Amino acid sequence: MTRVALFISGGGSNMLSLVQSMTEAHPARPCLVLSNRPEAGGLAKAAALGIATEVVDHRPFGADRAGFEAALQDVLARYAPDLICLAGFMRVLTGEFTGHWEGRMLNIHPSLLPKYKGLNTHQRALDAGDAQAGCTVHEVTAKLDDGPILGQARVPVKAGDTAQTLAARVLEEEHRLYPAVLARFVSGDKRPLYWP
Repeated sequence: MTRVALFISGGGSNMLSLVQSMTEAHPARPCLVLSNRPEAGGLAKAAALGIATEVVDHRPFGADRAGFEAALQDVLARYAPDLICLAGFMRVLTGEFTGHWEGRMLNIHPSLLPKYKGLNTHQRALDAGDAQAGCTVHEVTAKLDDGPILGQARVPVKAGDTAQTLAARVLEEEHRLYPAVLARFVSGDKRPLYWP
């Protein structure tokens, strides 16, 4: 059984969709939900489901990213995950950390990569006049939002969409895509999954 650590910074809706998928015949189980923010709403949701939670607050480390990541590694060493799923974790990780977990760390990003790496993805899609938006699950590498693509889900951009309405529709697809990709990935299938 593959042990999965989930990293969050906020409400944890993608974390919940992953955790709820890891039951019965699924080849993985959550072993930890970790946040860089002690006030993250997802921590209470994970605890209510009986999942261990930890906080490594990035703020006391200031610009010391190496120190922050060493603290992350110390926590991970106690839980011995096989895989990390970033699920709304709003910290950029260094090449040293991502290199240590290469091939064992996934992320979901709210755009059709390689378009719109970074932030404000929905507004950028609207500003560009795109007919479609969506989300991408990818392996994490040292380069931001740039690892091998494992899955993409598309949604139409509708007349009158705002960044908020588009984000809400994309988030629904995130909750479907990430669990589907995770199940395939831990079974050894890294072929990209595309829908529709």
